Amino acid sequence: MVLRSRVKALFSADKELAKTLKNIFGFYPGNVFLYQLAFKHKSASTETINGYRVSNERLEFLGDAILSAVVADFLFKTFPYKNEGFLTEMRARIVSRVSLNKLSLKLGIDSLVLKSKDSRAQFRSADGDAFEAFIGALFLDKGYQFTRKVITERIISTHIDLEALEKNEVNPKSRLIEWAQKEKKSIEFKLLNELGEGYKKQYQIEVLLDGMPHGKAQDFSIKGAEQLAAEKTLMTLNGTISNDQ
Repeated sequence: MVLRSRVKALFSADKELAKTLKNIFGFYPGNVFLYQLAFKHKSASTETINGYRVSNERLEFLGDAILSAVVADFLFKTFPYKNEGFLTEMRARIVSRVSLNKLSLKLGIDSLVLKSKDSRAQFRSADGDAFEAFIGALFLDKGYQFTRKVITERIISTHIDLEALEKNEVNPKSRLIEWAQKEKKSIEFKLLNELGEGYKKQYQIEVLLDGMPHGKAQDFSIKGAEQLAAEKTLMTLNGTISNDQ
């Protein structure tokens, strides 16, 4: 009787997961176990095989590679006249951990992830990791072409604003570095000064191209000051960079 109840409970759980995947992605899984594993964070794993704790880490590794390949193929065909730098930046934004965490929340994958209930534990990337693991499970269950279709039609086309990403295709610092490399110019973001103290402290950065000073700016973080200095440098180059790209 106990065994029958346990089997029934497992079957019900499988059925519920299959129904959830159908609602979110439009398909029923073939091997439900793969998806159960994809949503198991290592913090919730209690099983071991040959000393290896069973979790979604291996599927995450596989999914990362598959997702990157599909997104690269999609962008290559969607933007036939854009250069390598643009395509690389767009792919990086789509598959970034921040982006995948947001996608996981939007799709409801976060509610499927099994992880430690220890309130002291911090798993900031668990949802994004599970998303990649899901892609790995999907690839093993349905194959590459089916996985590509789900990613492009049910994820990218539905939940990612390519127009918004394109308008902010690369940040000023990235654009400037890419241009400098193309023109074979040395580039340096030089810290000139640190102004103020405590939370009022600001950093002054100057851009040097072939050793010559260009844009200079300051901000409350070095990264922010570098971006502002790069933006000023781009403006002083009178459209040279934008015309080349």
